Amino acid sequence: MKKRVLSLLLVLATAASLLVLPAQAAPPANRFYDLGGDAYASVESLRLMGVMDGFSDGNFRPNGQLTRAQFCKMVVCALNAEDELGLYRTVTVYPDVKPSHWAAAYINMASKGKKAISGFSDGKFYPDRTVTLGQAATILLRVLGYKDENIGGVWPDSYLSFAASIGLTDGVDTTKGNSPLSRSDAAILFNNLLRADVQGEKGASGFLAAAGLTTVSDMVLVSSNARGPDGKETAMLFSDGSLYQMAGDKASNGSLNGLKGTLVLEGQKVRTFLPDAKGVSRVITVAKAEAAQITDRSGVKYPITGKTKVYRNGAEASWAEARSWVNPGTTLTLYLGTAGNVEFIFIGGGDSSTEAVIVYEKNSVKGFDALTGGVGGYTLYKNGCRANAKDMRPYDVATYASSTNTIRVCDTRLTGYYESCTPSPTEPSTIRVLGCDFDVLTTAQSTLAKFRPGDQITLLLTEDNKVAGAVKPGTVAANAIGIATSISGTSAKVKLLCGIEIEGEVDLGMYYGEHTAKWRQEDLARMQNRLVRVTSVGKNRIGLVRLGGGVSGALDLEKRMLGSSSLAETVSVFRYTANGIDTLSLSDLGAGPIPNSEISYAHTNWAGQVDIIALGAAGGGATLYGRTSVTLDDHDVRRIAIFNDQGQATDYFRTNYDIGGGVYVAAVESNDGTGFSSLQPLTALKDVPNTAWSGEGAVTVDGRSYSIPVTVMAFNKDTNSWIQAEGGRSVVDIAHAYAKKCDMYASGDGVIRVIEVGGDFR
Repeated sequence: MKKRVLSLLLVLATAASLLVLPAQAAPPANRFYDLGGDAYASVESLRLMGVMDGFSDGNFRPNGQLTRAQFCKMVVCALNAEDELGLYRTVTVYPDVKPSHWAAAYINMASKGKKAISGFSDGKFYPDRTVTLGQAATILLRVLGYKDENIGGVWPDSYLSFAASIGLTDGVDTTKGNSPLSRSDAAILFNNLLRADVQGEKGASGFLAAAGLTTVSDMVLVSSNARGPDGKETAMLFSDGSLYQMAGDKASNGSLNGLKGTLVLEGQKVRTFLPDAKGVSRVITVAKAEAAQITDRSGVKYPITGKTKVYRNGAEASWAEARSWVNPGTTLTLYLGTAGNVEFIFIGGGDSSTEAVIVYEKNSVKGFDALTGGVGGYTLYKNGCRANAKDMRPYDVATYASSTNTIRVCDTRLTGYYESCTPSPTEPSTIRVLGCDFDVLTTAQSTLAKFRPGDQITLLLTEDNKVAGAVKPGTVAANAIGIATSISGTSAKVKLLCGIEIEGEVDLGMYYGEHTAKWRQEDLARMQNRLVRVTSVGKNRIGLVRLGGGVSGALDLEKRMLGSSSLAETVSVFRYTANGIDTLSLSDLGAGPIPNSEISYAHTNWAGQVDIIALGAAGGGATLYGRTSVTLDDHDVRRIAIFNDQGQATDYFRTNYDIGGGVYVAAVESNDGTGFSSLQPLTALKDVPNTAWSGEGAVTVDGRSYSIPVTVMAFNKDTNSWIQAEGGRSVVDIAHAYAKKCDMYASGDGVIRVIEVGGDFR
């Protein structure tokens, strides 16, 4: 199916928004606008088989009723028997079903050919009467090979009871057997039928096998609009790399993407795809992605392993490999097993972007209805947060996820040097900027055609980092923020918060004025593991600006405020440490306020809400936590060093800070590396009983909650040494078990940094 161009053209600021559709664009696949969740995917499986379909207005009408004639057609399509219809078009089996009746062939085949249905005692069929639940169950039992003598009893009660015993009516209320069958219940019945076994003492097989179809189980559908051997984008691509063309002329609407299930083949072509009934899918926005756990923005934690499969842009990887692409604010679709474990993950909301609308006017959702095909009732998200029309800003990019009936709006904009493209600048399918190759949506080709390699360009990206449009730099502010993960010499690698990783040579002379080469190099080195803003100034040349400042005031976690600014729903929190930069969730920060002195950087979004916070001393390098050691040099000048559980963390520096030895502190080295720009004792919490702990991760003292990170240090005064994890036991577990009480030392952000056990009265 050809892609529709659905974009609001980026034109002069005084021009009106326009939605342009190519003259030969195909209409959208039926999206069943009045369905959602599992029902949506189940009906889509039947639609691909031809068993059920929606109406011309795009709705399924789940509460609608079915006639006996319509039900006969559904039976024939489920049996994969359409090729046999010619034998039954010109015969008359029932006097009220003439050959001219639209369903004559289906009724005659279902009755005479398949012996699945019969008429009434007066010899008529009554094709336009509604089919009842009891009739439908009886028909499908006969399709499965069961005869009246296998069931017996009173109709329809005994038939419904028997149907329930083999799982045919799972999910359907069978207490009203004489009630008309709704379209939604019919969909459930047929989905159960496709998974059922046929009756027979010998040679019994599944219904699909009996219908001449083959199946492949445990398949994960990556994309339902992949380019097939016929050149059309209607093939199904699976996680193992296999590609199958559709058997008929129907193309999937995308609602099955990302699901695990059974591939149903007619020969070597797809008849349909049946998602597994087990487990559930859940779309979340990430607050924190760790090696063994994912935390969403509401604080829910999902255990995971490094081997868990992840699908991103049609490719399969392990969680250990893909985790670096997952940042706070990233949308993930988690597929959970019946035990609640994460079976596999899609990076994104489930549907891959193929069409986009670019917002032109503030507070406008023009074009969104065309993007959805006219569906109402969709949910709007922007950068992972629930949003509405008032949150829209010029050059935002919107895409539609049909599987969740959501419009996903993104305001990621990258400015850089246009390096290259394929196949041509006038119709690019990929473009290379900032050393990365970006897929280009059809919607973007008209705006990209105005640029050529060598130009500076600002890309407007979708939530899954595809190019939806392009404008001249300065038209709208770029917002490429990331973490400088590696700096070697003048070469830098930066992991952008949108999930893109870039690298290049930093032109120091352009950014550091008249500094000496040594100073410029030292300034660049200090950007490692810091938040930076990125641009590209030439091929393989990037510019970095270290981020600091922003919103002022204390961070009030209870009120979700930083100063006078509220926190965004998807706020990303980072902390600078001696070992790098940690990603946190708000739940890691305890309950107390965090002073402004602990906040290095804060960024606000389009609504003035704080969406990025970096904790750590604002004036220097990363914050170090540890225990002081004091000595006198040859000139009797006091020097202080910081020791931690990994050994000495700093050199012995001359200092004017009046702090003795054995004190637990938060320290920041000065920019020149010759002393401390900050040295503050941690807050002491004395004689904390073990009963105050809430598991290993939190403790409550005097009504305030403090978080205990897995990286917390513990010191044993009896042995005068740091506690180390051993025998599978964590530092926290060993410290907690050593005594009934302990002393704790907290930083200003409400995090326990050191636990001290042993000594008198412990």
